[in-house]
Amino acid sequence: MPTERSAGASRLDRVIAEARRERERREQSYRERALKLYPWVCGRCAREFTRATVQQLTVHHRDGNHDNNPSDGSNWELLCIYCHENEHARVLDNEGRAATAGNEPQATATHQPFAGLAALLKDRK
Repeated sequence: MPTERSAGASRLDRVIAEARRERERREQSYRERALKLYPWVCGRCAREFTRATVQQLTVHHRDGNHDNNPSDGSNWELLCIYCHENEHARVLDNEGRAATAGNEPQATATHQPFAGLAALLKDRK
């Protein structure tokens, strides 16, 4: 018959083992790998991060494919949450412009603001 102390120790062992498995799983995730590969600096605004603020640092996939996670990290860059949001907003803005433009050719500017300038300067002499 197990004692209360051995049952508590067994439960503690299970909790510790589960915590270790969870840590190993996290370390295998692309975020943890990127944080180990790169300095904790935003790739756009150059803001530096510490252990206290690293949760504000995100991994951006350069090609937009979240399944493309090479072990060398060549598809990742670390961005702060603000620059990461800005990056995705830019992509959406560009896609929206492309969709509204369609296949219609853009009109070129025809106004020539300095067309009569040479004549004005000639009369001045």
